[in-house]
Amino acid sequence: MDRVILHSDANSFYASVEMKYRPELKGKPVAVCGDPAERRGIVVTKNPLAKKYGVLTGEPVHRALEKCPGLILLGGHYDLYHRYSAFLRDIYNSYTDKVEPYGLDEAWMDISKSGYTLKDGERIAHQIRNRVKNELGITVSVGVSFNKVFAKFGSDYKKPDAVTVITRDNYKQVVWPLPVGDLFYVGPQTAAGLAAMNIRTIGDLACCEDWLLDRRFGKCGRMIKDYANGLEDAPVCPADYVSEAKSIGNSTTTPEDIVTFWQARCVLTLLAESVGARLREERQRSGCIAVYARDNAMITHGFQRTVSPKTNITAEIAAFACKMYEERLDTGVPYRGVGITCSMLSGIGEPCQMDLMNSLQKRDKWEKAESAIDAIRVRFGDRSVIRGIVMAGKKLSGMNPREARTVLPGMYYTA
Repeated sequence: MDRVILHSDANSFYASVEMKYRPELKGKPVAVCGDPAERRGIVVTKNPLAKKYGVLTGEPVHRALEKCPGLILLGGHYDLYHRYSAFLRDIYNSYTDKVEPYGLDEAWMDISKSGYTLKDGERIAHQIRNRVKNELGITVSVGVSFNKVFAKFGSDYKKPDAVTVITRDNYKQVVWPLPVGDLFYVGPQTAAGLAAMNIRTIGDLACCEDWLLDRRFGKCGRMIKDYANGLEDAPVCPADYVSEAKSIGNSTTTPEDIVTFWQARCVLTLLAESVGARLREERQRSGCIAVYARDNAMITHGFQRTVSPKTNITAEIAAFACKMYEERLDTGVPYRGVGITCSMLSGIGEPCQMDLMNSLQKRDKWEKAESAIDAIRVRFGDRSVIRGIVMAGKKLSGMNPREARTVLPGMYYTA
């Protein structure tokens, strides 16, 4: 018997929470934005009225104001959003213990029980929708289907405050006619690659020859074709499940453009401190280091390199990142932000190929020194021990990317 999977997505979540506390904003276009003073002046979310003016999530504030001069800009109150996210989880958990969050405002639920059908899922979806509206004063859209991909598609299909059911009988009529980029796991680059093959709808993808997709996308091509055909069976993880990280990374938007290699070296070292500390915290080493930079046209450029032996030593991560930046990126271009990601992870206890020029004892000594620095920073603060190189730029050295570090689980294909 098919599973009964729900995906709930809070509509314009940040903006909806803000308007709940500021009723005078009702009937006005509103957007929650990053802080322009910190060069994070982009639209994080917008309400439906702002959307009617063409305001887009992720676009610069100045461009949004050109489209909608009367747009009301609000700074984010993330403690409040986390609180409302917890309220949503409480409602979801009252129906099942299999709740898998996807960000603060989205979650999958597996409500499969003996004898349950998608009709029961639709009934519960309406209960959840009404409870969220009555108890929290915001709205959600809920997708109901037999797998996670189509449930997510259903929550996006009709907004706001709606329920969409996608069954084995209707998915070809509902899903297949829409643009291939609407399918979860298909990002802009993949959609562009598919368009170059004249695959423009989800139905085109579903009916494409396997060998064509294999040649262009490798195993990922076959995967997204399966999703287009409803062949997805990933479980909804229980509320207390912690996924194993496939990569660990961090990025930052800098308070001033990076125009020299010494500025880049300062920021990349700060990021390497954060990523290296997390690797050691998770007792992992990385065999692949990637560095990427975003220019003022919001275009991201990135490169990666395998490393041997695998490492979690900050100095080595920083050295590899700086070398790639200097060799592969155009240092004449001003960049507004950079990032480092470490992948191909393995546990510290796992065997690894050693470099003949570096003894095991020497590497062990470096790892112990890094761990000692980590312990000092935990006790006395992240700036209690500072590497000299990060003092090259006064503005840049004041950043603390460790406070905003991110773990990238690598669960979803979004290229």
